[in-house]
Amino acid sequence: MTIKWKHIAIGIGVIIADLIVYIILGLLLMNYDDFYEESKGEYWSLASMTTTEKATYIGFEVWNVINCIGIGYLAYLLTRKIKSTGANK
Repeated sequence: MTIKWKHIAIGIGVIIADLIVYIILGLLLMNYDDFYEESKGEYWSLASMTTTEKATYIGFEVWNVINCIGIGYLAYLLTRKIKSTGANK
């Protein structure tokens, strides 16, 4: 299998989309950081967050898990490809 420009373009597109999601979630979490009040609870505890901030925080953590799964899947595909080309020699 050869790498084609189409595959490179798709890979770059996925990386850019991933970065855009991280930027959006990061900007939304800045709202919590800017308006945090000690009287509402410990810093970064769910008790001190509004519902929107909780959803954003949980979405950020879920996005981290999705990225870890994606990286693991790519590593799996790469090792499978290396093993299959090594067996053919």
